[in-house]
Amino acid sequence: MSSSSPVPIPPSTLATLQAFAERIILDPQYHDLLSIVKGCRNGAVYGAKVRFPHALVMVLLFRSGTLREKAGLVFRATRTHAHNLARFAFIYKLTCYLLKHFSGRAGGGKGGAEGPYDSFVAGLLGGYVVFGQRSARSGKVSSVSQQIVIYVFARVVLALARLAVKTDGGGLPFLSREPVSATVSHYAWPVFAATSWAAVMHLFRHHPDDLQPSLRNSMSYIYQQSDHWDSLRNFIWHNK
Repeated sequence: MSSSSPVPIPPSTLATLQAFAERIILDPQYHDLLSIVKGCRNGAVYGAKVRFPHALVMVLLFRSGTLREKAGLVFRATRTHAHNLARFAFIYKLTCYLLKHFSGRAGGGKGGAEGPYDSFVAGLLGGYVVFGQRSARSGKVSSVSQQIVIYVFARVVLALARLAVKTDGGGLPFLSREPVSATVSHYAWPVFAATSWAAVMHLFRHHPDDLQPSLRNSMSYIYQQSDHWDSLRNFIWHNK
């Protein structure tokens, strides 16, 4: 009995297929739809790149268990982060596409015009569907989703604070005037940094269970476990 080997594809056929695929992806009429696909791809890749090293370090430092159990935790955290960002990118870009092409707004070429609040509506929908849901099994929001939302929220607060003191339009009526704007800009960050650390240290000292677990673990390592040792070995070389 002779085994059949796969028939190789001629180079000319591969070149033809490649040229055909490139004509599709470079055609302007498919650009908006293909950008949804590319957004999913980029969201998944970015989520994996960001989460994997973070999860690896946090699990190795603060989680107990076998190597296989730790590897499973790292894999699940990486998969969740990548999956969430890919889903959000899909919902966000698809919603923007639908609003632009089917809203009936004139202008912006054949597909219609982008509205001033399209990105807000698309972000609202994506944020609710992807990051606003609780686990059906535990009834809790996943720690990965919490971390992503908290990260985004912190950046939003900083951006709004900068926007509030802008003197070239967009700022708040009183804060955007000189010299008030310059004074607030100069002192805002020190006050923000000081009060943030004052609040988190107070919460860690008196209400640690209400802090996010990875933050609580890292703070415990620095501020609580540093209070205990019984030899030079676990004073310098080892923590415990």
